[in-house]
Amino acid sequence: MKEVLIAPSILSANFGSLANDVKLIDEAGADWIHLDVMDGHFVPNLTFGPPIIKSIRNISKKPFDAHLMVTNPDDLLEEYVAAGVDMITVHKEVTPHLDRTLTRIRDLGCKAGVSINPGTSLSGLEFLLEKLDLILVMSVNPGFGGQRFLESQLSKISSIRDKIDQLERPVGLSVDGGINEKTGKMSIEAGADILVAGSSVFRLEGVPYSKAIEQLRNR
Repeated sequence: MKEVLIAPSILSANFGSLANDVKLIDEAGADWIHLDVMDGHFVPNLTFGPPIIKSIRNISKKPFDAHLMVTNPDDLLEEYVAAGVDMITVHKEVTPHLDRTLTRIRDLGCKAGVSINPGTSLSGLEFLLEKLDLILVMSVNPGFGGQRFLESQLSKISSIRDKIDQLERPVGLSVDGGINEKTGKMSIEAGADILVAGSSVFRLEGVPYSKAIEQLRNR
């Protein structure tokens, strides 16, 4: 069986005690810390940026995975690197020179990823695989947590898995949106190896973070 990584999204954390929540999910067995950066333009929500990320960087030594849901990712790459992120994922839909952006991210010392919205095709992705460390499939329309998983994205996950398996280098395949025990299992069976989970980690009443993470991993 392949290793499945769990990346809790702090979008669903308690922002009033964010540092404590990051500490708790680290101790509970999270593999990555997923950072949903939203600008209120590309998506209809506004979250946080480099200053907040920098303020929690020393709480955990786990990889910080920055998912930039913004219209101008190229303008602030250095700031996110300086804040301490380990991976930067940009959206295919808003990055006009994606090859150049991915090269720049890697030149700055970070792993580079591309995210694909539910309505976005995989066209052109095959020309970028050699510069990618991560492909993030959005299984909801981005912008808000707690949305329902779109099963139409399972075939997309399978198609990407086929492309990755033809490579001679590892590329992570992550799924973000509506992930729970059931949809996480479906995503893994389709070919994903990283599950981004928000509500199903942070908002299960009476369920410790460690149990929520382990339930996702075991499925």
